[in-house]
Amino acid sequence: MNRPGIHLKLRRIGIDTFKENVAYLHRDCPVYHTEGFQALAKVEVNSVKNHQQVLAVLNVVNDGGIMAIDELGLSEQAFEQLGLKDGNMVCIAHATPPESLDAVHRKIAGECLHASDYLSIIKDVVGNRYSRMEMSAFLVACSESGMEREELLYLTEAMVETGEKLDWGEPLVADKHCIGGIPGNRTTMLVVPIVAAHGMLIPKTSSRAITSPSGTADTMETLARVDLDLKDLHDIVRRERGCLAWGGRAKLAPADDILISVERPLSLDSPGQMVSSILSKKVAAGATHLLIDIPVGPTAKVRRMNDALRLRKLFEYVGDRLGLHLEVVITNGEQPIGRGIGPALEARDVIKVLENDPDAPSDLREKSLRLAGRILEFDPDVRGGQGYAIARDILETGRAMAKMQAIIGAQGVNEEPYVRGALVMEVVAPESGFVVEINNLQMARIARMAGAPMDKGAGVDLLKKMGDKVEAGEVLYLIYAEFPSDFDFAVEQTKKDIGFRIGDNPPAPRYFPPL
Repeated sequence: MNRPGIHLKLRRIGIDTFKENVAYLHRDCPVYHTEGFQALAKVEVNSVKNHQQVLAVLNVVNDGGIMAIDELGLSEQAFEQLGLKDGNMVCIAHATPPESLDAVHRKIAGECLHASDYLSIIKDVVGNRYSRMEMSAFLVACSESGMEREELLYLTEAMVETGEKLDWGEPLVADKHCIGGIPGNRTTMLVVPIVAAHGMLIPKTSSRAITSPSGTADTMETLARVDLDLKDLHDIVRRERGCLAWGGRAKLAPADDILISVERPLSLDSPGQMVSSILSKKVAAGATHLLIDIPVGPTAKVRRMNDALRLRKLFEYVGDRLGLHLEVVITNGEQPIGRGIGPALEARDVIKVLENDPDAPSDLREKSLRLAGRILEFDPDVRGGQGYAIARDILETGRAMAKMQAIIGAQGVNEEPYVRGALVMEVVAPESGFVVEINNLQMARIARMAGAPMDKGAGVDLLKKMGDKVEAGEVLYLIYAEFPSDFDFAVEQTKKDIGFRIGDNPPAPRYFPPL
């Protein structure tokens, strides 16, 4: 601990360090020198007044205009956790390394870990006792060394145990999740209002994008508030039978959001961590029945049918032991679903489907109906094979649109909807022929370069899909960006690869199991 009498004045720095506690000391601060602190070391910040404590990563400041020598600064998240005011007295000490780091070292060495190891690690992650470097080491070790299926179960259980868990008091609580990797695949925003309009409970919490141009929460945010706390979420679902919310604010499996914040810059999304991430959130949200969508395609997250089948077995193994009624469907992931890639463009597609607009993307509409139909068949009153027809009727009669409007109203209407970026570029076909391939990864990359999902109006608008006949110079898609630098990055990316391949003949159809 610090020597008695050496106290510092607390200062709120006003920097959002996103899921990481950061402390700031001036380089000439007496405590910095006498206690032998180093930049990026983990420190304990203790309140002199109420003995509250936070753990943080230390940053060193040279500019007296930012930090005085008798002050200790805290980032926004750390300041909120400490619960003090500017000017309150605190002291600082070296943090004791978390005991669970020993388990991380064993995982790095290739060992299989026990349930107690994963619980200890996740408790320390949620308690902010890990730096981003230490969490990166854990995630990379799990990814590179691999995880046995029992380890996936242990990790999932630990993530559920260290957060809130909802209990809806109903025998059937439905949920749906796609593992991602397909741009524009915004089926969830259609499935939820259809299922909720039928009367089934479907409290859908989603993550924000990790490596994609948009997640469900990012797209829904263009229409309504998604940052719901537990009380709001509970009240909305009770009233409307469904919601489309971000799971981070509700503190459901909070370790997942912390780990995702580390995975995102690393573009890390291993199968094992994906299974734990998805299922922990679903169990925490109180789901009893879950439909998992695994798209397969040459540029999808899962590229071979054998890999999809192995992943399905992992989901089924962990889901079964968590008490979930879980079904996995394998779908066509050869190309983007819908036309828009990016939050505002995807929201436009969803609304067109809900409005039964003749110009609505047919692939998005059809896939959403089939997924919704499978979920409706969880209902014991719905006979097998009837789900699709019921889902279609709910959509075509306007009941799905009415339910979506009710959910948006309950969550809080976005009074300033996002519009497409002002900077526009047409990407044209280099030759005449047929579209035989659309590279999911490249299209997602171009949309992200354009600014999605941070800039909700940025992204890509597809005008052609696989099998379409095109003439040389005909527009394949449009790029929208808000800022010139993002626009330039996206344009440069198309010079490397436009993401489309043109051939002399239409692509041969591939077989996928029917939904």
